[in-house]
Amino acid sequence: MEGDRISYHESVKKMYQKIKKDGITNIWDRYEAQGFGGDPDKRCPFCQGGVRCDLCSNGPCRSDSSIDKRGACGITADGMAMRMMLLRNVLGTSTYQYHTEQTIKTLRATAKGETPFQIKEPSKLKAFAERLGLDTSGSINEIALRFCDFVEVDFNRKYSEPSKIIESLAPKERQETWKKLGIFPGGVHGEIMLSTSSCLTNVDGYYVSLALKAMRIGIAMAYQSQIINEFTQDILFGIPRPHKMRVDLGVLDPDYVNVLPNGHEPFLGFAMIQLARKDEWQNKAREVGAKGLRIIANIETGQEIIQRWEMDDVFYGFTGNWIMQEAIMASGCIDIFVADMNCSMPIDPIYAKKYKFKLVPASEVVAFEGITERVDYLPKDAEKQAAMLLQMAIDNFKERRSSVEPVFGLPMKEAIVGFSTESIVEALGGTIEPLLNAIKDGTIRGVAGMVSCTSLRDSGQDVHTIKMVTELIKRDILVLSLGCGNGAVQVGGLCSLEAKDKAGPGLKKLCELLKIPPVLSYGTCTDTGRLADLIGTISKALGDVPVTDLPVAAVAPEYMEQKATIDAIFALAFGLYTYVNPVPPVTGGPNLVKLLTVDCKDITGGIINVEKDPIKASDLILNHIESKRKKLGI
Repeated sequence: MEGDRISYHESVKKMYQKIKKDGITNIWDRYEAQGFGGDPDKRCPFCQGGVRCDLCSNGPCRSDSSIDKRGACGITADGMAMRMMLLRNVLGTSTYQYHTEQTIKTLRATAKGETPFQIKEPSKLKAFAERLGLDTSGSINEIALRFCDFVEVDFNRKYSEPSKIIESLAPKERQETWKKLGIFPGGVHGEIMLSTSSCLTNVDGYYVSLALKAMRIGIAMAYQSQIINEFTQDILFGIPRPHKMRVDLGVLDPDYVNVLPNGHEPFLGFAMIQLARKDEWQNKAREVGAKGLRIIANIETGQEIIQRWEMDDVFYGFTGNWIMQEAIMASGCIDIFVADMNCSMPIDPIYAKKYKFKLVPASEVVAFEGITERVDYLPKDAEKQAAMLLQMAIDNFKERRSSVEPVFGLPMKEAIVGFSTESIVEALGGTIEPLLNAIKDGTIRGVAGMVSCTSLRDSGQDVHTIKMVTELIKRDILVLSLGCGNGAVQVGGLCSLEAKDKAGPGLKKLCELLKIPPVLSYGTCTDTGRLADLIGTISKALGDVPVTDLPVAAVAPEYMEQKATIDAIFALAFGLYTYVNPVPPVTGGPNLVKLLTVDCKDITGGIINVEKDPIKASDLILNHIESKRKKLGI
């Protein structure tokens, strides 16, 4: 593995060489070591096909559909593969919901005046509360508390009681489809219980039933976890609006105290920025010999922040997505790595010791071997905790700067970030009509929501994502980018105005007219629900056209973890053409593969495509979009 098999980004390739020189374990070498026969991508065929199970003491069992070889309990290959997929979906859902409940706790504490935050978007809170059917009389803090009470009741509704959030937010046509299929969910906690209970040995081994339960929990996740989470973070910290942001590893300057909030929850990141912008904290950094104190956005926590807040010399920029993590740590530039929920790696303590930075868990769900210092986020203590973390970073600077040789000359560029449904409408002059007209007259053929992680499977970090997105914009398909894949296209240059030259003639014309990139930076993986809400808005604006008939697609060029699998299952339930790469571990179940890639089209309207070649995959997406245009007569 070398060159582009490492990463698309020159900064990461350079840092990989340093890591190798330093003799430190790294994700690329560890990935390669997992392969068979010198092929880093070759793994156990039963595991890759999803037909290996160790859930009970009769296992591990392997299943082979070609000879009707079943698990000891009698489960088929199809059932085994779908059961494991459903368990992944439970993990993804519960992690999304954990984040959401932390956000609601933060809003509740803020409404009570207990945090350093303010409700920045009272009009959005009021409008969203109205959509949910809530009483919006009284003060904004009273509305906020009423909202918190409502959503928490819905989260804990029994799985047999229909979710009021979904009844209020989802397109009516989709709701009718879900009710007919028996997959209209109740509260997300009840759905987690229902799905988990179904996966016990000798309970539900029928792949169709398990697939429908996966869709059901996916719907609960998208509306209760994702939409509630992102809209609440908008209410607290601001609606994303377009602005420039420095990106790539060149944002790291070793002569500054560099603080990196990392993970998915942005609360302490926002709190640290607010403090670091004060002169007293900058002076503290200068007193230890630094040029100043900077907060550097990192991974999905960083995405949450950069979408909403503009850069300056304190909130300086964004590094990239999660596979860059070891490259960032090995730069010799960071003083504290604040690890909130998700996307911090078990290997991080080795890097902290070698490169002399503080590694501090900032969530009760995160722990590292050998790391005892921690600051578990509590909304009412956010300012005190932020101050403690900044002081730890400042105290670390002298030792790090005197004992670690930093890397200089890493690249830095600018991306335009901060697109949301509201800001897109604002860019279009206050109405969605110009976008609809651009679709109707063929200026753009359709829209792709690129919701992706980043992975080393089959290609280097972000290589497949960049290829796929480049091919899509060539075909005049506007791309909205989310997740770690958003970091890929930001650092990869596709979220800049100059990227219009890589777009097809129609999309290029639209970019020049609106002064936007061909790839709109739309947020994190948690924004999948926001994207679904936008599609619902487009559906309604076109005269309640069914979601399944819209010229749109979901694209996951480099899915990696369990949160990504539940996003894809939701997209199927929502009725979207869904491109997924690498091939998910379900291929050992031929009937399951047929269900997901063929039959699902006649059930929910959604379908999965797993074509590995980016040109062929993009052609198939375009063909789907053109078929929907033809059906709509545009």
